[in-house]
Amino acid sequence: MKILLTNDDGIRAPGLWAAAGALRQVGEVFVVAPEQEQSGVGASLTLHSAVRIAAAPVDPGLSGDPGRIEDGDASHPVVAYSVGGTPGDSCVLGLESVVGAVDLVVSGINSGSNLGWDVVVSGTVGAAIQGYVRGYPTIAISVGAVHNPQFEGAGRLLRLLAQRLSQAPASPGFFLNINVPSIPVERISGVEVTRLGRRSYAESVREEGSGTDKRYRISRNRPVPGEPQPGTDVWALKRDLISITPLEIVLGHQEKTLEVEGLVSGIFAQLLDHPC
Repeated sequence: MKILLTNDDGIRAPGLWAAAGALRQVGEVFVVAPEQEQSGVGASLTLHSAVRIAAAPVDPGLSGDPGRIEDGDASHPVVAYSVGGTPGDSCVLGLESVVGAVDLVVSGINSGSNLGWDVVVSGTVGAAIQGYVRGYPTIAISVGAVHNPQFEGAGRLLRLLAQRLSQAPASPGFFLNINVPSIPVERISGVEVTRLGRRSYAESVREEGSGTDKRYRISRNRPVPGEPQPGTDVWALKRDLISITPLEIVLGHQEKTLEVEGLVSGIFAQLLDHPC
C-alpha cells in the first residue's frame, strides 16, 4: 500500500510516529504533518498566504513500532515532510503535490478523543476530510487521553485495518472516525461500530486584561452533563470499547423541508411588494 499519514498534533507528536511504525508494516508511509500543534482548527485551510513545506527527519524509534509482530517482519520506507500550515493544508499538499494518489489516508494517532459533535472542530478529523472528499479510503484515529496516552492498542488496530483494506479495498466514501481507550490492550473490552454522540465538551470563556486591552480566551474544557446514549461513540469509550464510527459529510436536513416550506410560503411576493 501507499499511505498518507497526517495529524493535528504536529510533526513531533509521538502518536504520529506510533501510527507510522504500525503502518510501515503494511505499506510505504508518507508523513505530511503540521510543524506545530494545530488542535481544534477543524478543516480550515490557508487560502490567503503561501504555505511552506520541508523535508523532516523520520523518528528513528517510530515510537516503538507498536504495530510490529516480530522483529524480523519486513517493513516499508517512511518519508516525512513538515508543513507550515493547518492539518487540512498538510493533507491537501500531500495528495495534490508532494505524494499524489494513495491507497489510504490516515490522520492520527491523536492524543485525546474526538467524539460526538466535537468532530466538527477536530483538526484530526478536519485533515481526514480532505482525503474523504477526494475519494480515498480515510481513517481518523485518536486515543482517549491527553496526558500519558497509550498508543499500542491504536497502533495494532491501524495495522490490522490497513492489512484488511490492502486485501479487500474499501468502497467509495469509506471514512472512519476511531477512538481507542488509552489503556493496556488486554484491558480493552471489545470493538463497537457506533454513531456520533452529542457534545462531550462545551466552551468556557475567560477574560484577560482590561479596558482597551481586554481580550477573551476560549477553551473547550467544560464537560457536558448527562448520560451518553447507548450505541454512540461517547457511550462506547466510557465502557473501554474501541469506537469505530462511519462518517459521511451530509449537511442537508431533508426532514426539515416541510417546516421550512411553511416558513417561506408567500415570502417572495412580500419581498417584491415591500422594498426597503
